[in-house]
Amino acid sequence: MDIRKLTEADTEAFWDLRLRGLRDSPEAFGSSYEESATTPLASVVLRMRNESTAGDNFILGAFEGTLVGVVGFYRNQRLKDRHKGTIWGMYVLPEMRGRGIAKALMSQAIAYAASLVGLIQIHLAVVTTQEAPRHLYRSLGFEVYGLEPRALKVGSQFLDEELMILRLD
Repeated sequence: MDIRKLTEADTEAFWDLRLRGLRDSPEAFGSSYEESATTPLASVVLRMRNESTAGDNFILGAFEGTLVGVVGFYRNQRLKDRHKGTIWGMYVLPEMRGRGIAKALMSQAIAYAASLVGLIQIHLAVVTTQEAPRHLYRSLGFEVYGLEPRALKVGSQFLDEELMILRLD
């Protein structure tokens, strides 16, 4: 397995995987397939270009021949909250799960984020019904610091999210 930062050249593979995750696991993401599917690929190319040139933000991809998993990170940009960053968009193809890909992606994302000067904490949110990701994040040192009731609404179902933090200092 190869894990690396995605570049503009990876845009189509990234977007295909992202849309598949949003479609197949709507309860796992704040973004919706319906809204994201209408995004022009050119807009995604611009985002990927910005992600790959901004050192504080990145998207990692796991490759086993093709792209099989992704995770994103962005750093807050305001002066008073630049010490924080957020993990987003964690997804591994269902047929590739159970092989340590998610743990490898998260471990690499944490390592990259920890290398950013002045960054001392990483946040993420995870739906409470998502047992495997919750277990993974806890195993990597994330702690729950809050619960957002009804954080997401998928169809007629409300989903709560645990708010988690990893302290790097």
